[in-house]
Amino acid sequence: MNLKTVFRPTLKSAAVLSAVAGVAALTLTATTPANAAKAEHRSSEKKPTVVLVHGAFADASSWNGVIKRLQHDGYPVVAPANPLRGLASDSDYIRSFLKSVQGPIVLVGHSYGGSVISQAAAGDPDVKALVYIAAFAPDKGETPAELGEKFPGATLPTVLNPVSFPLPGGGTGTDLYIQTDKFHDAFAADVPESVSDLMAATQRPVAASVFGEKATEAAWKTIPSWDLIATEDKAIAPDAQRFMAERAHAHTVEIKSSHAVAVSHPGAVTRQIEQAARATVR
Repeated sequence: MNLKTVFRPTLKSAAVLSAVAGVAALTLTATTPANAAKAEHRSSEKKPTVVLVHGAFADASSWNGVIKRLQHDGYPVVAPANPLRGLASDSDYIRSFLKSVQGPIVLVGHSYGGSVISQAAAGDPDVKALVYIAAFAPDKGETPAELGEKFPGATLPTVLNPVSFPLPGGGTGTDLYIQTDKFHDAFAADVPESVSDLMAATQRPVAASVFGEKATEAAWKTIPSWDLIATEDKAIAPDAQRFMAERAHAHTVEIKSSHAVAVSHPGAVTRQIEQAARATVR
């Protein structure tokens, strides 16, 4: 038997495989650095920190569905407590909190939290975008009560309970709570009652004086803004939301939702926030 004849095809195949392996090695050598560079660039891209400011009758947990989605998409996110004691002091508190955040910020406010972010962001170069979620966006000198009277349709003010509390310097203040049995219809009509019942029981009161306090800053005049309007809102009339959004030249979307839109439609809220982040932070 001629061993050369028997093994010739095998030797030929080995030569072919060797040549293919060589080409593959050259290809990997040529492409791997470029791909690695792209991957490294993607991983090094820094997303802005999203700061979520809740409004009256709520707390930071109202953002839970939004926080979960933002974190999934790689955004650093924090939701500080809004004291709900007064526009000037609340804004000062949030402004001081923003100083602890490194890098660019997308600042988001729901409801009365919109008034707070409008004031807290003024003059802060790290705040790259303002996002209003069914929120007030007052001009200088305006109050929430004034805007509410200008655009009727909100029924929430008719279902509030006043509760007195002592002021630190003496005297008495007034907190406002939503009547528990009216909370679902007035604040969170499209949220399951099992959830809105918990929200009603744990609601944070707001000082009544907040609604008569005039805004001293309007950061939306100098910072790009986005707005989500809740068309079934009974706390801030949809027409009032539209007026403020148009005045601020905000990038606006409307969805059929109650005032508790971050709870009932966290996906839509997240999309609006991420749109702002992509558009203003490169």
